[in-house]
Amino acid sequence: MISPSTGTAGQGRPLRIALGIASAGRPSILRETIDYLTGLPDQAERLIVCVPVIEDAAGLADRRDVDVIVGSRGLTAQRNRIIQAAAADTDVLIFLDDDFIPAATFLSRMAAVFATKPDVAIATGEVLADGVLDGGLSMAKALEVLYTAGEGAEHVADVYNAYGCNMAVRLAPVVEHALTFDEQLPLYGWLEDVDFSRSVARHGRSVYVEGARGVHLGVRSGRQPGRRLGYSQVANPVYLIRKGTMSKGRAIAQIGRNILANMSGVLLKDRLIDRWGRLNGNLLALTDLVVGRASPSRILEFGTSSPHEMPSPSIATERR
Repeated sequence: MISPSTGTAGQGRPLRIALGIASAGRPSILRETIDYLTGLPDQAERLIVCVPVIEDAAGLADRRDVDVIVGSRGLTAQRNRIIQAAAADTDVLIFLDDDFIPAATFLSRMAAVFATKPDVAIATGEVLADGVLDGGLSMAKALEVLYTAGEGAEHVADVYNAYGCNMAVRLAPVVEHALTFDEQLPLYGWLEDVDFSRSVARHGRSVYVEGARGVHLGVRSGRQPGRRLGYSQVANPVYLIRKGTMSKGRAIAQIGRNILANMSGVLLKDRLIDRWGRLNGNLLALTDLVVGRASPSRILEFGTSSPHEMPSPSIATERR
């Protein structure tokens, strides 16, 4: 467990920390990450995993150090199930992607921030490397990056939103105000972290914790087809504008960057990413926007998902 000196809540009581991981269709990746997490010197009180079917948590169901929840599909729905499971006995819930590898001091640094800064409601750490950008990283490479980078000085700064690959949230305001991830953002829940962060930030600070480090492997297996993601890249920001959790200027800039990136990828014949599919989805969403039928849930009409497609959260570097 995390040392009591690292974080406290209430009358000197140690902060109760839980880790939450939503996963689907990637049992070997999930198990490798869980094995790593449970071997760290700093341990959370609970490690909660939510999967659509038990096969997605192969090798974990009988372990006493992991709580496995079965039955929801889609990132937002799965993360809501994790919140429900953690709410009664957790002060800070840290959401991790199933292929995010935190440094050994990640938990203690996050706990210290929440303990010493009671105005912090949500926080995100420092991503040292992101495999999404170059086809994915191995666990060995992630460990090498963490070792080479070392500890790093801690610095806390305000940030517009936390990023879903590593997102720590104080559960008291979440429970008090009945905050949830928006299940109208289906499957991988594109921009679900922005939406949730801005909702939580109404009740406290949203911060970036430099020094709370990790590596995102960016494993591509199980990710969604490009057309769906491309549609979400346009429809979801528009939805968040209307909802009031994303500023109009930020959303338009986000949409523009994504469309330009996809156009460039098509012209340069990007082989790592389905840029043509994404661009096709972008254009379809723009057409739907003109005729008044653009909606995040429309991606559910684009063919039938494989039961093992990952509702993968997209991470910071793809959103900038």
